[in-house]
Amino acid sequence: MKIFFSILLLSLSLSAKNHISPNDVYSQSVLIDEEIIFLLKYYNIEHAHDNKTIVKNIMLTSQTKPRNSWQKTYEIMVKINLLRNKYKLAMIEPVNIEAVLNMSSELVYEQTQRVLTELQIFKTRMNIKSPKFQLKTFKGKTSADVFYLLSHISDALDELNQGVFTPSNVFAENIRLYDDLTTILQHLNIEDKTIPYKINQDSTPTDTFNIAKQMLEIIKQLHIKAGIDFVDFSEFKTDKATSSDVFALTQMIIAELQPIKAYIGLSDYVTPSAHKYYGKTSVEVNQLMSWCLRKLKLITNLEERRE
Repeated sequence: MKIFFSILLLSLSLSAKNHISPNDVYSQSVLIDEEIIFLLKYYNIEHAHDNKTIVKNIMLTSQTKPRNSWQKTYEIMVKINLLRNKYKLAMIEPVNIEAVLNMSSELVYEQTQRVLTELQIFKTRMNIKSPKFQLKTFKGKTSADVFYLLSHISDALDELNQGVFTPSNVFAENIRLYDDLTTILQHLNIEDKTIPYKINQDSTPTDTFNIAKQMLEIIKQLHIKAGIDFVDFSEFKTDKATSSDVFALTQMIIAELQPIKAYIGLSDYVTPSAHKYYGKTSVEVNQLMSWCLRKLKLITNLEERRE
């Protein structure tokens, strides 16, 4: 009997997981923010960011989920790659993750640890001595608060890099989106005869941004039909989009496709890593996004779900 209880206690201890809330993720994100602000000051770069006020810009919505925050950390990791490249350090491949139906804060927390580690590695390689920032605690924070702060950090990295995403960066992410859609269509046995339209030389990033908005609305309707917790991105608005805006929206599309992949039985399929492209233009990005929209429109429901 004594042995039985010992085994039971051991099993319970092994199965117990540390519960991580949005408050915990927010605390770690504040550490990231402080690290970026320190680097901005270290390099004497003028910036419009501080860690006291989080500006809720046009690229935010009050309904974001942990999956959106996770994807924002991916965007941050890509920007850290650009920072490494700026200072002649080898670029690293950002972490990808298998499709999850209902992502938890724990997975976003894991990403914040990766970001903090990469920033520490960068400082070590560049022989930068920095203070040890103290962990702060918070109460009442939500997934949307985390997303706001991570977006703020992403913007601050643009200032640290003294540059923004190029059409080539966006094209690389749109290829990842294209691959996800192609796999979903194949899994659902949906015939795909779509081909890319001729390049519209007059198209702009704003046109591509609006195509991305259409895709997010279609995905939202698919989520509603399948009973998946959805996000309304109608608050995402801009009069004149940039390549960075299109990049950010592409990440949200990729994030919103993940629960669909999990729902239909594609949990093991990880969105492919991005390849490097050079010399791509905004009109080529627009052509590819338009093609992705037509592929997405072929999916009218998820009833072909496979276990």
